[in-house]
Amino acid sequence: MTKRIGAGILLINSNNELLMLLRDNKPNIPFPNMWDIPGGHVEHGEIPEETVKREMIEEMDLDVGEIKLFRVYKNDNLFDHVFWKRIDLQPEKIDLKEGQKIAYFSRDELSNMKLAFNYNEVIEEFYNHILSDS
Repeated sequence: MTKRIGAGILLINSNNELLMLLRDNKPNIPFPNMWDIPGGHVEHGEIPEETVKREMIEEMDLDVGEIKLFRVYKNDNLFDHVFWKRIDLQPEKIDLKEGQKIAYFSRDELSNMKLAFNYNEVIEEFYNHILSDS
């Protein structure tokens, strides 16, 4: 079985809040109507960094510029590349093309939410790493 390759991004603002995307409420997609990090699946011939940049343009018409790799997570059927960037955005001014809405959430708020694709653990690791380096 071939593993799929995914790529997502943790967009953190100057208040240490993460930008999250509320997935569409369609029964044919994984984790419908749940909060997720922006991203998607790597297409043929693409590297994960290109995937994140393409997805941000497709989903939010947002050029994220330079991004940093946080970690690569491996499970039974997926290699998930998680990137990050500090950026202050105004979610209400973003023309969202995919998903229901986007919003910033604090670490405490995120710890009380059940996130798509088990991103709770990833986000907790991210906060422990990033805030300890700040």
